Amino acid sequence: MARAIARVGESADVAGVYLDLEDPADLGKLDDPGAYLSRHRGRLVVLDEIHRKPALFEVLRGVIDDRIRRGEPSGQFLLLGSASIDLLRQAGETLAGRLGTVELGPFDLAEFPNRSSRLWVRGGFPRSLLAESDRDSAIWRANFIDTYLQRDIPQFGPRIPAETLRRFWTMLAHDQGTPCNAARLGRSLAVDAKTVARYLDLMVDLLLVRRLPPLHANVAKRLVKSPKIYIRDSGIVHTLLRLDDEEAVLGHPVAGFSWEGFVIENVLRVVPERTEASFYGTATKVEVDLVLELPNRQRWAVEIKRGLATMDRALRVAFDDLQPDRAIVVHGREGRFPKGGGVEAMDLSALIDDLRALA
Repeated sequence: MARAIARVGESADVAGVYLDLEDPADLGKLDDPGAYLSRHRGRLVVLDEIHRKPALFEVLRGVIDDRIRRGEPSGQFLLLGSASIDLLRQAGETLAGRLGTVELGPFDLAEFPNRSSRLWVRGGFPRSLLAESDRDSAIWRANFIDTYLQRDIPQFGPRIPAETLRRFWTMLAHDQGTPCNAARLGRSLAVDAKTVARYLDLMVDLLLVRRLPPLHANVAKRLVKSPKIYIRDSGIVHTLLRLDDEEAVLGHPVAGFSWEGFVIENVLRVVPERTEASFYGTATKVEVDLVLELPNRQRWAVEIKRGLATMDRALRVAFDDLQPDRAIVVHGREGRFPKGGGVEAMDLSALIDDLRALA
């Protein structure tokens, strides 16, 4: 895709330039980066895997500031790289006010409508989703996990033994969609709660894990204070638990929580900017899986059910507590219909359509 973007200008006789900084030949072209970038003034320069040469940020700042002073377009750089903590921090500090960031996630249901089952089981990574068989998909995901643990994470963050991180990642898969219990995780890993928090921060910063905060609602009830933890790609959840196809997933206790995380990720990919997401939970197990505080000042409360859109007393109480503008139950079947009491039941595609309409 990045190569295609670089070629867009060819019809206008201003072809872009694509450099893969994992390629020694391309990396060598930037021995004198200032001279190279000046030579390509007026062209789109795509710098892929920029985390391989973070010193470029200083050079880019000078080049961009010079173009701003000259009144030239400064938006001529597309920087691509993995979610390195230090890289993101350095980019934010060095290029503050000069760049915008976009998170490129895996495929979602908006891109693959009517394929929710395969997308859920295999996850959204292209080579996993588009593999010829479930077995090929599972093998790719297992290899991805191994590579990420042994090569990628060590270069992005602090040195943590790969086997320790694998155990931690697998424990998070078992705990998918439950409030974080750092003390219990620490006992299992023989580390303290602060170390668990450091591991979790790393996984969140690398976009592997989502930490969904609890809603701080003004209700006269004791609320859950710990965030819920979700591994963001459902296919990775299943591979960590050795669930290679839909039959295996459906027979495992994690199925409902995995589906819940899948829905949350798809929803948060399409919500309007500045939407705040949380969950609502009390000490007496009155819960709503997802609460969206939208920029139009509306509150949508979303309960997620993999099967039929059932309503129990606790959910009715939760909706009454929150008094949302829309109370929604997302179910795993197709269609939408009223549930009474102002509650709507709908499939995930319908909810995505409603949220995209807001934008």
